[in-house]
Amino acid sequence: MPQPRPDSPPASPQSPWQWNPNKLWLVILALTALFWLRDLWVTSNQVQPIPYSEFLQHLKAGQLQSLSISSQFIEGQLKTPLPDGRTRIVTTRVEPALAAELAGYDVRFEGVVANKLLSELLSWVVPGLLLLALWSFIGRRIASQGGMGGLLSVGKSRAKLHSETDVKVSFDDVAGVDEAKAELRESVDFLRNPKDYGRLGAHMPKGILLVGPPGTGKTLLARAMAGEAGVPFFSITGSEFVEMFVGVGAARVRDLFEQARASAPCIIFIDELDALGRARGVGPLSGGHDEKEQTLNQLLAEMDGFDTSAGVVILAATNRPEILDPALLRAGRFDRQVLVDRPDRKGRADVLRVHLKKVQLGSDVDPDAVAALTPGFAGADLANLVNEAALLATRRGADAVVMADFTAAVERIVAGLERHQRVLGEKERRTVAVHEMGHALVAMTLPGCDPVHKISIIPRGIGALGYTLQRPSEDRYLASESDLRNRLAVLLAGRAAEVMVMGEVSTGAADDLVKATDIAHDMVARYGMSQEVGQVVYERQQPRFLNLPEGMPLERGLSDDTSHRIDMAVRTLVDEAFAQANVLLTERRALLQEGADKLLAQETLTEADLQPLAEAARRKPAACDA
Repeated sequence: MPQPRPDSPPASPQSPWQWNPNKLWLVILALTALFWLRDLWVTSNQVQPIPYSEFLQHLKAGQLQSLSISSQFIEGQLKTPLPDGRTRIVTTRVEPALAAELAGYDVRFEGVVANKLLSELLSWVVPGLLLLALWSFIGRRIASQGGMGGLLSVGKSRAKLHSETDVKVSFDDVAGVDEAKAELRESVDFLRNPKDYGRLGAHMPKGILLVGPPGTGKTLLARAMAGEAGVPFFSITGSEFVEMFVGVGAARVRDLFEQARASAPCIIFIDELDALGRARGVGPLSGGHDEKEQTLNQLLAEMDGFDTSAGVVILAATNRPEILDPALLRAGRFDRQVLVDRPDRKGRADVLRVHLKKVQLGSDVDPDAVAALTPGFAGADLANLVNEAALLATRRGADAVVMADFTAAVERIVAGLERHQRVLGEKERRTVAVHEMGHALVAMTLPGCDPVHKISIIPRGIGALGYTLQRPSEDRYLASESDLRNRLAVLLAGRAAEVMVMGEVSTGAADDLVKATDIAHDMVARYGMSQEVGQVVYERQQPRFLNLPEGMPLERGLSDDTSHRIDMAVRTLVDEAFAQANVLLTERRALLQEGADKLLAQETLTEADLQPLAEAARRKPAACDA
């Protein structure tokens, strides 16, 4: 059973680089006392000086046996002692010319030496104080830039410690990842009741790895787990372990686990683990001398010898699990991997309800309807969507955020910002209108296609001169061959409409052609949907979680004949999709012209405006229009 943890962690020892201001006054007092004692000792060992005029009288009387002359004093040895028993006399020198002149008068005169105690004190103390101040200033700068003690503590862990009262996040603040929350609740129960939870001999996993795309709430889940368990929370990123000095990363790993054991029960959270745990031996410069590999080796050693009964849970998060070292993922280290995926429609609605609590909403806002417009959005994307909608409502001076603001925010995130200053010529506007209406008509005609919510010929983003907004009515995880063929037809319908109405093609279909070629290539080389090449996989895609374009495929050694047949099969799929779109648009030539004219007049058509066109497009015509 873990030892009871004190209410507050013990104060860390003060760094030698940090100067305590209270010590400065002690140093000043000590120096002052030292100079005072020195002056007292010198004074006590001196002979009481006599006036210079009396010294001249002894000199003229021949009573001096010897003299010792310095720059300020004259010391003499008497032949016979004075009435008080002194045999030595000391006087302060006076300039000879002045002494000779004063000797002619009956006057008592003597030299005076100025007291230089203050000047000597300042000459010693002031430089010392300046050095101390400079040392303190440099030490504080090094401590602030180096962190956790500065240069002398470069091997200290940079993990941020949050006490149990600092973390205010709970599982109620996390939505859309119910399965991941259920997995983490077990660890929370163990931290709360280690005896009851382990009564049958079970022990909690040594490490839990949160895996998922960016923005799905992995860090938020870790903080919520710490808030639910009510234990200290050490938070650090993988890149903070690695430093330019060799051995620093390993020292920081050791220090982090030592602090965790001293604060047990607690949670260690390492964000962006891929920065630290990349597979060893990968790359031309990899080797045992690499600082990252030494740091990873130390982490593996700490986790391998880690006692699960100590009450310390190790959490880590990454969106690139495929590049992690296999030794990290084996049983006994990160025993459990929890997938934190993008939420489904119900999960998106739950996430929206959490974020909508902070926004003044209109009566027409429905979280389920907003969730239907945002397939593929992660938690961070939904939070950004709510903020964008609130900004749009604020910009137009509204009292509440309405549904139209959310629709506009979705368009801004998906398609980009409207560019009203980009003025198109009449021919270009008609070409864009015909192109977008071609997409919309084919999408509204073919079964299983995503519904068309909006069409616009207002330029957006970097290069989009218009767009057709399609949003699925439900989440999909599989795509049949007919679905993919219909998607190809919708992509190529814009170019088919341009050829039919304008009589020539334009560069406006460049992005459509890229997407259509990629889909057709995947159908042939990855999904086995071509009879020409058979049901053989010629390319295997690397697993990935980042929302980026497809990475480098893992290609097999292909012969020239096989590559040629794949290319021809891809072209056949694209040509068939173009022909299908051309047939559908030829049958609906009048609807295409009517929709394009309406789009030119209004620039934007909503779902309600498109409803009559959609109903007419779905009815099979009696004959093809010329």
